[in-house]
Amino acid sequence: MTAPVNPLSGPPARRRAGPAALVLLALLAAPLGGCSVFGAPEELRGNRADAELLRDITPGVSSKADVTALLGSPTATSTFDGREWYYISSTTHIRPARTPGIDNQRVVIVRFDERDIVRGVEQKGEDDMRNIAMSERTTPVPGNDRSLLQALFGNIGRFGPSATTPVGPGAGPGAP
Repeated sequence: MTAPVNPLSGPPARRRAGPAALVLLALLAAPLGGCSVFGAPEELRGNRADAELLRDITPGVSSKADVTALLGSPTATSTFDGREWYYISSTTHIRPARTPGIDNQRVVIVRFDERDIVRGVEQKGEDDMRNIAMSERTTPVPGNDRSLLQALFGNIGRFGPSATTPVGPGAGPGAP
């Protein structure tokens, strides 16, 4: 038995995908890049204070040294007196071609009294957060509003003698 010269005209045979089919497949699969199947794993950011560790902190008994031993260094402290420690954490995941997505944000606030003994522990979650509207105004800076001609020709005439060139009578290159 002889093989046909043109396999497409003979009995059905397996065909290989050409470059056009591969391009079409890539275009159809591109929108799936944002799906969780192709997403990056979640990452823990900040200093997460676990609930089990927080139970070991006893208000009125535990000191700053005890809190540091249990939770580690705080993410931030209060600005003026240092009597509040903040442990800020969140879980992030990378979204393709976007900023990281943030999930499960949490802040643990540990308050101390004047003797550096824990006064209280408070947890804040996403429900306690508020969006803050940013101001669109900018502070004007003098000298930055230049026209196109000023930008092109602004340095003409600004260059004078350099600091290494002597200036004055008898200070030229041929002077004694």
